[in-house]
Amino acid sequence: MFHHLHLRSRLLQTLILALIGLTFYAYYRTTVYDVRQFSLPRNTNHSVYQEGLNLSADTRLTKNSSSDNAASSQYTAHNNLSTVITTLSTSSSSASTSNEKQPAASNATRSVVVRSDSARAIYETGHTVPIPERCPRLGKDMDLVVIVMSAPTHLDARTAIRQTWGHFGQRSDMSVLFMLGTSSDRKVETILRKEQNMYNDMIRGRFLDSYSNLTLKTISTLEWVDSYCSKVKYLLKTDDDMFINVPRLLAFVNKHARDRNVIFGRLARKWKPIRNRKSKYYVSQAQFQQSVFPDFTTGPAYLLSSDTVRRLYDAALDHTYLKLEDVFMTGIVAHKLGIKRSHANEFLNKRIQYTACNIQRGISIHMVKYSEQFDLWKKLLDGKSKCK
Repeated sequence: MFHHLHLRSRLLQTLILALIGLTFYAYYRTTVYDVRQFSLPRNTNHSVYQEGLNLSADTRLTKNSSSDNAASSQYTAHNNLSTVITTLSTSSSSASTSNEKQPAASNATRSVVVRSDSARAIYETGHTVPIPERCPRLGKDMDLVVIVMSAPTHLDARTAIRQTWGHFGQRSDMSVLFMLGTSSDRKVETILRKEQNMYNDMIRGRFLDSYSNLTLKTISTLEWVDSYCSKVKYLLKTDDDMFINVPRLLAFVNKHARDRNVIFGRLARKWKPIRNRKSKYYVSQAQFQQSVFPDFTTGPAYLLSSDTVRRLYDAALDHTYLKLEDVFMTGIVAHKLGIKRSHANEFLNKRIQYTACNIQRGISIHMVKYSEQFDLWKKLLDGKSKCK
């Protein structure tokens, strides 16, 4: 009897040890993998970067930090630290259509000072799939480009958008496109290639697609518009769990066609940084010192006049990185540039009751499941309802 009890005890101990092992493995996959993007600057010469970077012990990742806090700690306690990076000059790195010899000076290297806590230290420029043809003539004849932030695995959400309000992207005066990063899952990448061949509406940036990298995704969006669609009137940045009332949005764009230096959306006023290290939204003193954020437009959907795109892109790269992309881009960076943030009631950016009139009055509705897109689309097109 005692022998059987002893065996049961040993089996129980083995089971507990196995569960602990699985817990640590899950922790590694969700924490270390998610912040791997932040462990090295992706767009720099690694050896030169290491020479210029001396991180104090308290800024290194620890085993006990969560994925979001670990990502934030990369930028803690060295706000004024700079890194010298040797790069090729612009003229030598850009493609040339001429066979003429370039001046000797153009092939020389130059030293660029990049702060180690800035977005530029981790952002890799360019797009692996740019699809510039989706914005003909740099958007000269277009009023609007809608770029939907989507995760690699969200095929159902993208399909639902294509089959509902995304249909408006077939118009010549606008485009509806998706922005995605990279996935380490080969099966996911294979599916994405097939999806791209079928629809040709996905821009692929050079960043690991994760929550901590949402700001990199927005920066990549701005870079794409600046590079391939700079003459469009407006850019709507939105998410794949949003329903967009495109006819009302186009009417809004036409009404504000002459407005410049502005971001429209649902304005968040006098929000305070969360200093609790355990919070998903933790912001350190080194990342943002003030006690109140500048007013910003909430992230689910906001509309930018195209003249703000290049300035936001350039300024964001040299600013202290913050993973809260709406606070960072439309609050901190926009405020620094003197860009107006304007509240528009039509940007609901929240879940609402799905009545036909509610759908028809608003521009953007948040927290919409892919299966609900079809119901909202039907109610948007309902000609029977008489809404004030």
